[in-house]
Amino acid sequence: MLTQTLRALERDGLVHRRVCPTVPPRVDYGLTELGVEAGRLTSAIGAWSVGHAQLVLAARQALDDQAAKASEPVR
Repeated sequence: MLTQTLRALERDGLVHRRVCPTVPPRVDYGLTELGVEAGRLTSAIGAWSVGHAQLVLAARQALDDQAAKASEPVR
């Protein structure tokens, strides 16, 4: 599975692959410029997610509370 993922990333231009002619054979992978840029973007999304997690959880709870209140039987 790892090999398939690395090959897909290589095909997309996010990583480059270098086969080293050694015994045993070795393959090195590295990020391309496109891969570095994608990494910056995903890091920014991760940082935003961490910074806003409490707001997201509060919004979920508010909606859950509203749904629970709406489903209570009328007395």
